[in-house]
Amino acid sequence: MNSTKIYSLLLLFFFTFSFCSKKDIEEEIIEEPQTAEIYFPSITTNIWETILPEELNWNLTKIEDLKTFLSEKNTKSFMVLYNGKIVMEEYFNNHTATSNWYRASAGKTLTSTVSGIAQDENLLHINDKVSDYLGTGWTSATLDKENLITCKNLLSMTSGLDDSLGDAVSPDNLKYVADAGTRWAYHNVYVKMQDVVANASNTTWSNYFNTKLRDKIDMNGVWTDVGSLSVYWSTTRSMARFGLLISANGKWENTQIVSESFLNEATNTSQNINTSYGYYWWLNGKPNYHLPQSQYQFNGELIPNAPADMLCALGKNDQKIYVVPSKKLIIIRMGEAAEDSNFALSNFDNELWEKMNDVIE
Repeated sequence: MNSTKIYSLLLLFFFTFSFCSKKDIEEEIIEEPQTAEIYFPSITTNIWETILPEELNWNLTKIEDLKTFLSEKNTKSFMVLYNGKIVMEEYFNNHTATSNWYRASAGKTLTSTVSGIAQDENLLHINDKVSDYLGTGWTSATLDKENLITCKNLLSMTSGLDDSLGDAVSPDNLKYVADAGTRWAYHNVYVKMQDVVANASNTTWSNYFNTKLRDKIDMNGVWTDVGSLSVYWSTTRSMARFGLLISANGKWENTQIVSESFLNEATNTSQNINTSYGYYWWLNGKPNYHLPQSQYQFNGELIPNAPADMLCALGKNDQKIYVVPSKKLIIIRMGEAAEDSNFALSNFDNELWEKMNDVIE
């Protein structure tokens, strides 16, 4: 074999080997996981792993600005998780990691989630009428109008009952205004969903909640009755654990606590009146929204400065859970009202996200 042929064969071998090696490398890169698995804190110890803001290339100067803003806005606690790990955990105004605080209507999402668990266990179905579980006469509406109200109407705030009569949920205060499903109104009648779960499970609401949700993810906390309101009190970390469960599509490590299919319903538009509302979850990135005690439709996103895919649990006086899948973030805020007393959404949401964007972008 002459030298020309030998050179040609060597050249062919070189290019073939180079191509295969490059292809193998590319395949390895493609197959390599792009993100770390979500982290879950222990349910037997107090260990919760952290990640430093600088590891995420966050702006440390802007974090200090954010802390000042939070303190000035009557915040008691502020916590940020990235992929389950703690990035920020701050306490203000004599509040501590072991202090309980009320979630107000941010706790409605606990009721939604436990309703989903009860449906997963075939104890109820949200398309059933409420009177199947509570009996007739739980409202002052006529029987035919009362029987239009399903559990889904309670979850989506479309019961058609009068929202102007205060917080009481006795039949005298639950008066017919419109057919169920035709009117969205933020209403304390949601607590009747807790009665539905209690009757369907043949136990108390608190017992079912504690067994099926609280204890399984190691939350602390207790439900308290304030008039006709049912309010959950817990630590900030417990609030964050719940947010993490939602972020993980209802799963805690290897255990499915609530079905992903139910959560998918709960965290998407639940009716065609208020596109920014699921089952007690507020949804960002939708074309319009309604607010409590108003029938007016506002055009635009709920919180323009926040990511479009963000889910919100919003409670009176600025109790907040933000779940942002695209950013792998869970953000908790507890405290007094940032400015004026409010039912859920306030100017604080958009101002806070302006500060957060300075930190993370």
